[in-house]
Amino acid sequence: METSKIAENIKRYRSEKGWSQEQVAREAGIPFTTFTKIENGTTKNPSIETLVKIAKALNVSLDDLVK
Repeated sequence: METSKIAENIKRYRSEKGWSQEQVAREAGIPFTTFTKIENGTTKNPSIETLVKIAKALNVSLDDLVK
């Protein structure tokens, strides 16, 4: 899974919902700093568990998030 593509997808889906990074982190139940590091590509290998939480918060499939 390509981290930069995942980060791009997260940012796109978040923007489509009109949500802030803080809103997504809260909905996903993950720390704000964890979310921002994933979205800006600092975290190179986010866990599948975390990506599943983000996908659920954004109401998209994990598949859509990582492709």
